[in-house]
Amino acid sequence: MRLALLTDIHGNREAFAAVLADAADQGADRIALLGDLVGYGPDPEWCVATAIALVEQGALAVRGNHDHAVSDLSESMSHNAAQAMEWTRPRLSPAQKTFLAHLPLTVTAGDILLVHASANDPGAWNYVLSNLHARPSFAATDARLIFCGHVHVPLLFCRDLGGAVREQAIRMDEPMRLQSTRRWLAVVGSAGQPRDGDPAAGYAVYDSESNDLTFRRVPYDCNVTAAKLRASGLPEELALRLVFGF
Repeated sequence: MRLALLTDIHGNREAFAAVLADAADQGADRIALLGDLVGYGPDPEWCVATAIALVEQGALAVRGNHDHAVSDLSESMSHNAAQAMEWTRPRLSPAQKTFLAHLPLTVTAGDILLVHASANDPGAWNYVLSNLHARPSFAATDARLIFCGHVHVPLLFCRDLGGAVREQAIRMDEPMRLQSTRRWLAVVGSAGQPRDGDPAAGYAVYDSESNDLTFRRVPYDCNVTAAKLRASGLPEELALRLVFGF
């Protein structure tokens, strides 16, 4: 099975559509959505409607902090994120809000755990940024593979048989073998708002037969999405993030 892993779409229709098309070209058999379908971006309705359709077709999905904030008005957010969320809420239908509110925090599929943020406390929305941050997630589950998002930057960590956790270098667009004698945690980047200096939409594909993980980048017309953001009146910084990928 080839599993396409998408996260942090953030209302970016153009990026979402481009990644789904690329995943189909890569022969993906199933889609996994790792949270934050909404927030920041100008097309939350389309993104949630697309996610609902994908789940109905068998896709897996978990809740992100921005998805959670649609219904939880007490969720703490940065100024730009809060402003974008205020703009987003009235644009979603009641059914779309219900869908987001009822997404689980984690999903287990065989030896895979899907989560938006850290596996050890999914609802605390902790960032997995380093070996130190990855250790509690490995300790919290027996899953051999943990796939998450939230960071908007692709990262890969492994835990060896002795319990040592190390960050691994990533080769973009090249299959990377996930050795079966180790456990792995992959932060799959962001489809809708990358923050690693590359504006191309990011996602990953896991092949369960070959045990390979491939981090991919998909160019899309980010200027179209940025123009929509500017027309909406949302902060200019959100448009610039798409164009420059920071």
